[in-house]
Amino acid sequence: MNTPLIQYVKNLVPLCELHGENFDELVRSLKVETLPAGKKLFKAGESDDKTYYLLAGELEMGRADGQKSLIKGGSQQARFPLDHHRPRQCTAITTTEIHFLRIDNSLLDILLTWDQNASYVVNEINEETEVDPDNDWMTNILRSKVFLKIPPANIQAMFMRIQALPVNKDEIIIKQGEEADYYYMIKTGRCAVFRNAPETGNKNLKIAELGPGQGFGEDALMSEAKRNATIVMQSEGTLMRLSKEDFDALLKAPVMNLVSYDEGQAMQSDGAVWLDVRLQSEHQNNKIAGSINVPLYLLRLNAQKLSTQRKYILYCDSGRRAASAAFTLNQYGFDTYVLKDGLMGIQEDLLVKTA
Repeated sequence: MNTPLIQYVKNLVPLCELHGENFDELVRSLKVETLPAGKKLFKAGESDDKTYYLLAGELEMGRADGQKSLIKGGSQQARFPLDHHRPRQCTAITTTEIHFLRIDNSLLDILLTWDQNASYVVNEINEETEVDPDNDWMTNILRSKVFLKIPPANIQAMFMRIQALPVNKDEIIIKQGEEADYYYMIKTGRCAVFRNAPETGNKNLKIAELGPGQGFGEDALMSEAKRNATIVMQSEGTLMRLSKEDFDALLKAPVMNLVSYDEGQAMQSDGAVWLDVRLQSEHQNNKIAGSINVPLYLLRLNAQKLSTQRKYILYCDSGRRAASAAFTLNQYGFDTYVLKDGLMGIQEDLLVKTA
């Protein structure tokens, strides 16, 4: 194992598509492990929360039906996670000494979700309809089509539970990289959205301005990831904020229409579309038959290419990225559903392998 770890990671999907600090944080958490020949790396039926990559050596993957296959480190197949399902569908036995990576699924999923949310095309954000500051802020908030899916009782409860927060010019409301704790709505004043962009040398880019009647902070709450941007007040004003607990109960739950794979297939037969919000490299490795791929970070830009006359069943590996995507599309008036537990919860033989 003379090759630097970072070179291995740059060849693994979807690890290779993480950017900047997200990529660095993942690499810092990793170490290459070794297992001698004749040992089990994992066995069928286990439900550990780990992702495995084979770097060197050979593994025999045995299924319950007796089918076996051999995976060699450095092969095209080894660029992707090994038996990426819960519970495991294969038993992996080393036929030679192997070197491998073991990654915590929660860390990987959060980094991928955060990375893609942070990569929204910034010009599209600025093209959103301006809100007239003279109009009632509550009315402007409710113009978002996402509220058509919220029961009236929830909306009433939301307005009863939100807290008024006086703010000053130049005050930082949320910071990129922090844990998400509130959803914010602007009552008066204006704020700017900044994002630290690795692709531009880690400079803070101003990507949007928001005014009365607009909300922010939902991406991290929906995906349970860290904040993907920094919000700074451009004037004095008043914000209305809703706690994470209330957001989850009143806003997130009603728009999270979870469906099983079988339910999704039945919906597809009736005209619904499977929408894969993972990265293109992940989609090319395996996918649900008939699905289309629009990565989460490109979703806002490509929303106009989708039809509001069709239902969309969103999926990713675990459901985190799909949840964030659902809230985004609901704001545009789409009818969305999310695959419960993501691809990791369904049988591998139900997926189309393309790599």
